[in-house]
Amino acid sequence: MAAELSTSINIKEPRWDQSTFMGRAKHFFTVTDPRNVLLTNEQLAHAHKIITDYKQGIVSPGLTEDELWRAKYVFDSAFHPDTGEKMILIGRMSAQVPMNMTITGCMMTFYKTTPAVLLWQWINQSFNAIVNYTNRSGDAPITVSQLGTAYVSATTGAVATALGLNALTKHISPLIGRFVPFAAVAAANCINIPLMRQRELQHGIPVTDENDNRLGESTKAAQQAISQVVVSRILMASPGMAIPPFLMNHLEKKAFLKKFPWMSAPIQVSLVGFCLVFATPLCCALFPQKSSMSVSRLEPELQEKIRANHPGVERVYFNKGL
Repeated sequence: MAAELSTSINIKEPRWDQSTFMGRAKHFFTVTDPRNVLLTNEQLAHAHKIITDYKQGIVSPGLTEDELWRAKYVFDSAFHPDTGEKMILIGRMSAQVPMNMTITGCMMTFYKTTPAVLLWQWINQSFNAIVNYTNRSGDAPITVSQLGTAYVSATTGAVATALGLNALTKHISPLIGRFVPFAAVAAANCINIPLMRQRELQHGIPVTDENDNRLGESTKAAQQAISQVVVSRILMASPGMAIPPFLMNHLEKKAFLKKFPWMSAPIQVSLVGFCLVFATPLCCALFPQKSSMSVSRLEPELQEKIRANHPGVERVYFNKGL
């Protein structure tokens, strides 16, 4: 008879060493696995029960270590790390590749007319708003007013950037014009993410010691978290929006696409999807999910509070969000 699984495995942390890029990459290849989108409510509920029971010291009969880790990643793919609530399906990281390959592919295929730019930038920013809200850091609620402001501002910024650059590139090489959607997406990310997470910038995000004891809320930590997310999101979009334009510019001169022009969008979507399968987890892995900073870089009042109540603490930790 197999021995019962130990209850000492730390499933609060990822399975792989998060101090290395390779460890974080393995973690995010698992987190962003598109197959997790297909999981049923029953499978999610089963994983939820395994993890909840395990945290309370209850081990399901016959559970192996591999099954425990699989349940943890199923659990993490669908439930928010701070609030514990089930996340909106299309806002989960496992939906990033299928959703982004479709939206990005269409943005890069239909970019020449104003109505097409308006439609696809609006769809993209609607999706981004859902993703940014779903993967926010902290457990504080965000108001409908804040959501609306972020959504309208980012959509306006993306559309204005795209239309402005389209106007500038009309007399330049068509290849340059293909990069307009990328510029619009980069501009929108710089607007959308800080606005969608403005409450964190105003009131701070929870910071803890290395043992997860909550020490307070910090706006400095929120600034670092959000800036890291903006950088990784822009880089995440880069391969899928930078490589296909060169290939499509070449392919559209060939007889095949001249004979079957309707194949342009499916080919573009497939190329973007291939890039995103690798770019999404690798760019998520650029910065540790459990980010940290020195106590000396926090707000003066929080520094005083920590030094008075927890004199041995030199670094604080926080969930940077995705």
